[in-house]
Amino acid sequence: MARIQRRKLLASCLCITATVFLLVTLQVVVELGKFERKKFKNSNLRDAHAEMEREPTHLYPFLEKEALTLNRKGKLETESYPIMLWWSPLTGETGRLGQCGADACFFTINRTFLHHHMTKAFLFYGTDFNIDSLPLPRKAHHDWALFHEESPKNNYKLFHEPVIALFNYTATFSRHSHLPLTTQYLEGIEVLKSLQYLVPLKSKNSLRKRLAPLVYVQSDCDPPSDRDSYVRELMTYIEVDSYGECLRNKDLPQQLKNPASMDADGFYRIIAQYKFILAFENAICDDYITEKLWRPLKLGVVPVYYGSPSIADWLPSNRSAILVSEFSHPRELATYIRQLDHDDRLYEAYIEWKLKGEISNQRLLTALRERKWGVQDINQDNYVDAFECMVCNKVWENIRLREKIMAELGPLKAAINMSLRAGFSSGGSTGGRSASQLTHLLADSLS
Repeated sequence: MARIQRRKLLASCLCITATVFLLVTLQVVVELGKFERKKFKNSNLRDAHAEMEREPTHLYPFLEKEALTLNRKGKLETESYPIMLWWSPLTGETGRLGQCGADACFFTINRTFLHHHMTKAFLFYGTDFNIDSLPLPRKAHHDWALFHEESPKNNYKLFHEPVIALFNYTATFSRHSHLPLTTQYLEGIEVLKSLQYLVPLKSKNSLRKRLAPLVYVQSDCDPPSDRDSYVRELMTYIEVDSYGECLRNKDLPQQLKNPASMDADGFYRIIAQYKFILAFENAICDDYITEKLWRPLKLGVVPVYYGSPSIADWLPSNRSAILVSEFSHPRELATYIRQLDHDDRLYEAYIEWKLKGEISNQRLLTALRERKWGVQDINQDNYVDAFECMVCNKVWENIRLREKIMAELGPLKAAINMSLRAGFSSGGSTGGRSASQLTHLLADSLS
């Protein structure tokens, strides 16, 4: 009898030990599962696990550029490449195999690939993004990526947290995007340093006999920033030459009236004659900075800036622009501009950085040096190409990481299954969970 009791006690101890080991191991696996969920930002891992079971276990058979693979019908073979589907088209390409470093992805606007097992990401262009037309139901292994270079004025829905949170990857004007487009209107450092269009101060003082100290060129009237109301009141305190459709009191030459001419040499030379320009954005958002700031800096005109609250983070130097936000009333701003207009020493302090070719803002220098795209540069990818490749590379990272985790956790899964069987065969406790429930918990954690 005592021997039987000892055997029962020993069996109970073994069951308890196995159960404790099982629960600790499960906790480790659960934490690993949480890590992967955080990495992939998926909303439903059970669907992802099911999809992973159906997909090939090794999806990257290439490390170098390959020729396009055609099937018997002459169509591009997509079985070996992740598919990037432009849901709101920007490129207009029906099918293209794009090489992104060592990775390649198939880019298309063809919605027939919606349910293709190799479709891994949906790309959205913000201007055409429609909340009422989305590829739903969303599968857990589908990444969503947003490209939107415009301000909230263009599509205000995208700047509500519940909407922007839908995307795994973004390329917007914000520095916090995965691919920031904050400097999208600036070609590079050299154009800021260039003296090509700079009109000497002595000549500008002479031109003041027929030109106002301030110039305003805007044809998109009454935007959300309400810039025209401010300029209208400012005009009651200081003279402003306004060439655009908004508050126009001066005409451009006929050949420069087309908005497409605003980057023409003739237009540049007219604007470069002024001491100051009103550089007002159409929306007030951190990091939303357009050519309205960069153009006068390139031309040697002092911008009077109204727009991004974070603009000081992007200026070439601490004294290269006059910030409207630092003045409580248009009257005070007008008084300050008149003071600079009449004092060459004070005015030159705002263009000293350009005359010396010194850009002290390290954030700006770093952003221009590290961005993976160019502006009007045939030797660099444009930002759309960079966006596509960013998503392609991220998708491949996810594929490789999933394969690595599944490979490393395979032996652990087998060991836990053995422990489960041993524990239940001995009648051990598992915290009230059945063997089936624990198996599903394990599968969810590993998926």
